Amino acid sequence: MHLEALQDLALRISGERDVEAVLRQIVSGLVQQPGIALARVWIVKSGDICRSCRMRSLCPDQTSCLHLAASAGASLAGESWSRTDGDFRRMPLTQLKVGSIAAHRTGLLIADPQSQKWARPEWVKSEGIICFAGQPLVFRDDTLGVLAVFRREPIDQQEFRWLRMFADQAASSIANARAFAELQRLQQQLESHNAYLQEEIDEASAFGNIVGRSRALRRVLKQVEDVAAADSTVLILGESGTGKDLLAKEIHERSRRAHKPFVRVNCSAVPRDMFESEFFGHVRGAFTGALRDRPGRFQTANGGTIFLDEIGDLPLELQPKLLRVLQEGEYERVGEDVTRKVDVRVVAATNQDLTEGVRTRRFREDLFYRLNVVPLALPPLRARADDIPLLATHAIAEVSKRLRIQAPTLTLADAARLQQYDWPGNIRELQNVIERAVILSKGIRLRLDIAFADLRAMPSGTTASEREPPESILTDREFRDRERANLIKALEHTHGRIYGAGGAAELLGLNPTTLASRLRAFKITPQRPH
Repeated sequence: MHLEALQDLALRISGERDVEAVLRQIVSGLVQQPGIALARVWIVKSGDICRSCRMRSLCPDQTSCLHLAASAGASLAGESWSRTDGDFRRMPLTQLKVGSIAAHRTGLLIADPQSQKWARPEWVKSEGIICFAGQPLVFRDDTLGVLAVFRREPIDQQEFRWLRMFADQAASSIANARAFAELQRLQQQLESHNAYLQEEIDEASAFGNIVGRSRALRRVLKQVEDVAAADSTVLILGESGTGKDLLAKEIHERSRRAHKPFVRVNCSAVPRDMFESEFFGHVRGAFTGALRDRPGRFQTANGGTIFLDEIGDLPLELQPKLLRVLQEGEYERVGEDVTRKVDVRVVAATNQDLTEGVRTRRFREDLFYRLNVVPLALPPLRARADDIPLLATHAIAEVSKRLRIQAPTLTLADAARLQQYDWPGNIRELQNVIERAVILSKGIRLRLDIAFADLRAMPSGTTASEREPPESILTDREFRDRERANLIKALEHTHGRIYGAGGAAELLGLNPTTLASRLRAFKITPQRPH
């Protein structure tokens, strides 16, 4: 290795602002040095594949380990060694050569190909490897990882010291790139719509998995609270993608049957010839293919709740059989004469107009009235535009967590653009667009421009709905000034009362403690109520 070449490489990586680019340049630059067959960098990170890691038995605590982050080199046969998913993609701290270097922050030089310290001596022999040199990557008393090279030529002590100096400069470049990335993230946070704090997301998600606090949604949730304790049949009406299944689940979770089964049946997906078997079960030999007794969905849901989704798609000739079990709580399994009793609460849902179905004789009137005891109309997303930023923020967090990537930020402009679109697919469509945008953003800024490109209808200056677009995009300061004025107006309206019926908290749709916290943040002192 040449000192001048290492100095030139250190200078090049010092100007990089992307961690991945720094790591790639380190290994690609080192592998160009004379005799170096393989150069690698491991970075200390949290354990992520502990259950499947081949070195799990060697890992002392399985909370952190060395992740192979960059690799460069080639075999004698010309095979590239740039992959980072091989046998040594994770290295336990304190174990083997590389783990020991990280744990003790001390370099290691192996100059004997016959040494017992080689993990794969057959590979060393076949590839003509003579030496190994590894140095810890340490920055301000923080161990960042390990830099290692495998060489087909001897490494003397002077070259080993040069590698030590280069490792220190490489660690500094890695730390600087990380700091720059963090600075960018903080700058993006300043641009973000900070009104949607995590406290507000938690508050908007207080009703189970249903996110939102718009007036249209609150009316429905109030009805759910009222009806959940009763045992009445509920019919949920709403467009496709509005979350009817979530509402049905929340009705069950708030009922006395919460500890019993919740069984979902998609009526449109049940074949006509399998309807009775699917709903009521069958006995062995009842028909060809009935090799054993099988309980139906109603038997499985006994004592709990059965959710009949897409009830409007149930064929007319099958509706009387469903009506009987709803009216009398009785049924027979296919191939059996025994009448069975069942105790279930029925929650049905549809995106169709059942009254029109009754008028055109596509849906039985008696079944409709049996289902329509307590109707709940779930509003479409375009009718609850105030919830769109909350839903988008929640979706970003969920998708980022599932994909294990950094959550991109939602800016004021992003929120406004989402609110301008009509969302014919409702929440399901919003979630799909957000997931696409999160994947494309790569943890930086939410790429709604690309995510929206596949949609046939996207606003360009005017909305696709009857709502008017916002006249302007507020800055964070303007938004906070408007929020402060709104709080003061609410206090004036309630004569300074925060708590209780008719208080400012109720008027604003906030928890009293949340409102009190915001008042302190805005340095607003309510006048004493008269």
